[in-house]
Amino acid sequence: MRHGSIPGARGRVRPLTLLGDAVLREPCRDVTDFGPGLADLVEDLFATMYAARGVGLAANQIGVGLRVFVYDCPDDEDVRHLGHVVNPRLVEADGVVVRGPEGCLSLPGLEAGTERYDHAVVEGLTMTGDPVTVHGTGFFARCLQHECDHLEGRVYADHLTGWRRRRLLRQVSRASWGRAGTPA
Repeated sequence: MRHGSIPGARGRVRPLTLLGDAVLREPCRDVTDFGPGLADLVEDLFATMYAARGVGLAANQIGVGLRVFVYDCPDDEDVRHLGHVVNPRLVEADGVVVRGPEGCLSLPGLEAGTERYDHAVVEGLTMTGDPVTVHGTGFFARCLQHECDHLEGRVYADHLTGWRRRRLLRQVSRASWGRAGTPA
């Protein structure tokens, strides 16, 4: 992105993959080509995230099995965090475990109380290959953990147990986009 440009302004909105699509369950591959195609992917991720009114989006959520995610997410103090990470690694997830409402653009219209740490650190690269470290607290820490999970082939439903998990699975099976028998 050029200095001063709006993320996603040059991107195209792509269809979202939904729970049940195989690409959501496979670990993503590391990015090795830092050329114009990667910049286009990041732009498309931002455009798609904004169109869907999300706060984060991983590449496999638009059907691309590469380790990339974007975010435009507030923390608990309403400080806005905006950026992208290529080949991210969750290097810290600690602090207090908080159960809070969590949703996902790949499970549209649903959410469940999901436990996450209130502090997270992600290391990776920018689209130009420069190292980046992202620190998050509160809701932004939740977002970072959520997006890193996606790139490992996991969704927030995988963190649920008991009645929360059963309720979400029932909601998935009843959703207009849900697929009968899709395990979360």
